[in-house]
This record gives sequence, structure tokens and C-alpha cells, in this order.
Amino acid sequence: MDEAAVRSAYRRWAPVYDTTFGVVAAEGRKHAVEIINTRSGRVLEVGVGTGLSLPAYNRSLEIVGIDLSPEMLRKARERVATEGLTNVTGLHEMDAGDLKFPDAAFDTVVAMYVMTVVPEPEKVMRELARVCRAGGEVLIVNHFSTEEGMRGWVERRMAPFADKLGWRPVFDVGRVMVCGDLELIERRGLRPLGLFTMMRFRKLAEGRAAA
Repeated sequence: MDEAAVRSAYRRWAPVYDTTFGVVAAEGRKHAVEIINTRSGRVLEVGVGTGLSLPAYNRSLEIVGIDLSPEMLRKARERVATEGLTNVTGLHEMDAGDLKFPDAAFDTVVAMYVMTVVPEPEKVMRELARVCRAGGEVLIVNHFSTEEGMRGWVERRMAPFADKLGWRPVFDVGRVMVCGDLELIERRGLRPLGLFTMMRFRKLAEGRAAA
């Protein structure tokens, strides 16, 4: 998948996203936000989409969101205005693989349902780690494929249609385990049916590496 395919897919998804995939993804989104709400400081949500998660964040947190889709961001900005979310201080059209933020700019970085969409997930993971401060956390909610059973068979049959779907049905977890300065502290399967996984990383201090 390249950037043009992603933009095209999410241009099609934007009008119906909230009532389709947004519903399927609700459990993972809720779980990630509950964890983030126990923290403090500045949060970057990568792939903010239509802003479904934004009203759920504690108002004590400063929230910045980015997305590649201007159509999705338009809906997110409408949501912020309608709900008076003054703690959302920026919603930017931006490539997740080339974040225009300085190093260590955020206390928490979260990417929900993003890694199977972006052209270079390894590059995105390194960017998430870069903009997170030492001691901060990076959270990923994503679909990871399996080789086994009916689900594996379906995923492999869907794989050729990734550009049309806007995400990769076949996606190995190793593609997000690329940052030596991110220590995995929690991994949990999420409803429905364990189709999605939440991975929680702690950013290590400079000079340290995860085992």
C-alpha cells in the first residue's frame, strides 16, 4: 500500500466510518483511552480519524491529533467544536512516518488501527518512539494476522484487496517490534474475538535498550 492508496481508501471511508469500522473498533479505543486517562501531560494521537476518541480523554490532558486524510480531519474538527473540547490543541494533516514534532515532545503517544494502514509501519514506529519522552508510553491498538485456522485462511484470501480495503489483512507483529528504546510492558487481546491487540510500550532513557 502506498500513500495514494491510503488517501483514496479513507476518502471513501470518511462518510460512513463512524457507523461501520468505528463501531467494530470501539472496544480497543475505549481500552486505550482508559489507560491514557491514568496519565498526565501531553498526548499525541496518530491516526485520529474522525475524532471518535477525543471526547473520552480527561480534560486535564492536552491532546494533539494527526491524520493523513483531510476528509477525516474535517469531521474531527467539527466534533471538537461541537463538544467544546478545549483540551484538543491541534489537529494536523500529517504523515505518520514523518512527524513534524521535535524529539520527546509528548508524554504519551497512541496509534489506534494505524499500523496496518501506513506504507512503512517500521518507520512509523520509530517516529512514535522519537517524539515520546523518556519514561513516557507508546500504545498501539492493531490487528495482527495469524497463520492458523479459518481466520488465517480468510486473512490470506483478503490480502490481495488491501488497497481497496484501506488496510492489510495480513500483518505480522514483528513489524512493530523494531525499536530498541521501547520496552513492551503489556500485550492484551481485545474484543471482539481477539481480532485486535493492545500493545503498551515504555520509552527507555537514552543509552538503554529493551531486552
